[in-house]
Amino acid sequence: MSFERLQDKIREMKNPTVAGLDPKLEYVPSFIVEEKMKQYGQTLRCAAEAIYEYNVGLIDALCDVVPAVKPQSAFYERFGFEGVEVLKRTVDYAKSKGLYVIMDAKRGDIGSTAEGYSEAYLGSVTIGETEVEPFGCDCLTINAYLGSDGINPFIKDCVARDRAVFALVKTSNPSSGELQNIVAGDRKVYNVVGDLLERLSKDTVDKYGYTCVGAVTGATYPMDIRDLRRRLEKTFFLVPGYGAQGGKAEDVQYAFDEYGHGAIVNSSRGIICAWQKTGKEGKDFGEAARDAAIAMREDLKKYITVV
Repeated sequence: MSFERLQDKIREMKNPTVAGLDPKLEYVPSFIVEEKMKQYGQTLRCAAEAIYEYNVGLIDALCDVVPAVKPQSAFYERFGFEGVEVLKRTVDYAKSKGLYVIMDAKRGDIGSTAEGYSEAYLGSVTIGETEVEPFGCDCLTINAYLGSDGINPFIKDCVARDRAVFALVKTSNPSSGELQNIVAGDRKVYNVVGDLLERLSKDTVDKYGYTCVGAVTGATYPMDIRDLRRRLEKTFFLVPGYGAQGGKAEDVQYAFDEYGHGAIVNSSRGIICAWQKTGKEGKDFGEAARDAAIAMREDLKKYITVV
């Protein structure tokens, strides 16, 4: 199963870190942007190609340090079809470097529309007699708050194609509690959703004991993570909110089981924007990202031991 492959990579590298590839144009060193402007003018293609060159440099610097990358589709879609094309190239390049790719698109719909999203990111489409994978990602983030109609189509492709999903459960944003912490009967809403995910995916358990449907659990709410870890023993966690959003290694430790398994912690700006603190005008952006990823790995090791 897909999370089995991810856990294998985490164990190999002793590093439960995923680098978020969320590149605003202002995050890209100016020398790259200026070079692309000379080639393409002040166009969407210029922005997209600058981001791609930036991503390639980041991936080259990180591929032997982190097991996974997580491109956020919105940061590419904002540049139109040129941005989406670069998103596909980024996925392909990351996979060529052996990285596990989590597409952060938070797709959520029902029926044939959910099937379409799943086919796009996890599955395939048939054109004539040829089967083609549009994106071929290892994993996709989805919105589980439409219920089983919005989850089961993704599970189908996960099982058929060795993929996985992370569904929103308890997110890291400040207003998440407005809905997710409401008490429904004897449970909070986020617990209702977590229980649903485990029930729907109960037949997909891998060698580590995790199903193909993981949960997004924000680092900014460590006690909620601890509650969910105790409750959802078969659910792999994606933990955003470390670093720039205020989450600490001390907080994210609760996402892991006793073997340091079952979770991966995301950092985006803290890694990809590390060059902004070195005073070298971005000439060292790859090196700075690598140093930041290593520092994060060592920080996590203070609280989490992967065996």
